[in-house]
Amino acid sequence: MTQPTTAAAPRPLEGIAPALFLPMGVDGVYARSALYVRVREALEDYITRLREPGVELLRFPPVMSRRQLEKSGYLKSFPNLLGCVCALHGSEASIRAAADRHEAGGDWTAALAASDLVLSPAACYPVYPIVAERGALPAGGLQFDIEADVFRREPSLSLDRLQSFRMREFVRIGSPDEIVEFRERWMARAPRIAEELGLPHTLDVANDPFFGRVGQIMAVSQRQQALKFELLVPYFAGASPTACMSFNYHREHFGVTWGIRDARGEPAHTSCVAFGIDRLTVALFAVHGIELDRWPDPTRRALGL
Repeated sequence: MTQPTTAAAPRPLEGIAPALFLPMGVDGVYARSALYVRVREALEDYITRLREPGVELLRFPPVMSRRQLEKSGYLKSFPNLLGCVCALHGSEASIRAAADRHEAGGDWTAALAASDLVLSPAACYPVYPIVAERGALPAGGLQFDIEADVFRREPSLSLDRLQSFRMREFVRIGSPDEIVEFRERWMARAPRIAEELGLPHTLDVANDPFFGRVGQIMAVSQRQQALKFELLVPYFAGASPTACMSFNYHREHFGVTWGIRDARGEPAHTSCVAFGIDRLTVALFAVHGIELDRWPDPTRRALGL
């Protein structure tokens, strides 16, 4: 979910924001209203009905192992987006001294040190070491329905670029042919999904927001190989479209990293179809308004509203 938005994007959405979000003192971090949660849960149920047979369900917490994320190579690609869980370590006296510095007007955070946890930057990262522990893949590979509240350090006033947001993914692990077929199948379904939700859309090749000069080369390579596509939804007339779904082919990266082998003994390939739950929910309100009884009948039927 990488498509940038224009600086003007928040202004046309100001009218709906108070009905959906309550500020929590940090840009891009909000409490959700009852109206918002109702639609988000309906959207979740809709996505569940899209789930294919034989899919294993996993739900992850918003944190994951720091060492596992390091091994996955995230720091090479997106170090600027990562949030690390830090804590006060040491003796009772040293921890108390740090806390007392705050009471005295000092900086207690200088005593923080990294823990063994990071905030999950994408829902799928924890699944690969879990699969690796099981040994070789069965014939036909594996599919997962996974979800997590994730974090990316991108403070913004735009409602389509939250720092803390929910991501739902269908993950496929198997042979190259199985992975390509999986991704193509879901890309073919994407326009129908957007149409049922009543959302204007386009499907286009994309790249992840790789960091730095080397990252620019990686982004070009990713686009040239067509490894990532996004379903783009404009929230209002003239808006830069927001990436609300992505279709990602990781090739053998996670298979090699974690030693996952397919049924033939070759490094497994992986793919994920990611649903930006919060981006899709905001898109529904931005396009259809905050009065649910005035939404198009096909959209209401699809969501069971």
